Amino acid sequence: MAERAALITGASGGIGLAIAAVLAEEGYGLTLSARRPEKLEGAVEHLRDAGHEVQTVAANVADEAQLKAVFAAHEERYGRLDVLVNNAGVGIGASLAEIQTKFLDMQLAVNLRAMILGTREGLPLLREAGAEHRKALIVNTASIAGKAGQPWLSIYGATKAAVVNFSVATEREVGGDGIACTALAPAFVDTDMTDFAKEAVPAEAMIRPADIGEAVRYLLKVSPNCHIPEIVFTRPGEAIGAP
Repeated sequence: MAERAALITGASGGIGLAIAAVLAEEGYGLTLSARRPEKLEGAVEHLRDAGHEVQTVAANVADEAQLKAVFAAHEERYGRLDVLVNNAGVGIGASLAEIQTKFLDMQLAVNLRAMILGTREGLPLLREAGAEHRKALIVNTASIAGKAGQPWLSIYGATKAAVVNFSVATEREVGGDGIACTALAPAFVDTDMTDFAKEAVPAEAMIRPADIGEAVRYLLKVSPNCHIPEIVFTRPGEAIGAP
């Protein structure tokens, strides 16, 4: 059994899977969750083949009962939580006049509500880890779209701005318990989620998922005396706020 354990939502590809690879290399036992079980199982096969300890729990994090089941399965398997990565997210672009309520609700539920509920569910074990070694960590995936409003991404950007704000509030509340909280705010990362933009920004010009994973490795290495509230990732020559 691994000495430390991490839980990651939205872990079947892209940023979530890249962070999982780093945490596995650092010796963490993993609980990885995503909505589609077949994709999730296929995505983690290489981690298991490398001998890493990985549990998968398929769930729609917009459903509170399913989200709670992920945390229950994690506690049953590992009995501890040292790193929580609230990574699940969805982006649906639309002009202001064409916003559909169902897509508004979906983005609020996945990008914001699930992060808040996941933090709540993880806090008891995170507090135990923080009391033990002062290095428990919450990582929330935001977006550079949350740093400045973008046309046709108003809802997505608003949820990600809220992620940044909630992350700061979280650290101010629980930092004294040995729990750090960092928001990651990347520009376009080469994932399935950014396929819509790849005519304008080629995949080879986008930030790599591994870049985000390595940022989490850095967060693991800094001392408990150093808190990093936010990391913003841009492409070369790009202004903050540009996707």
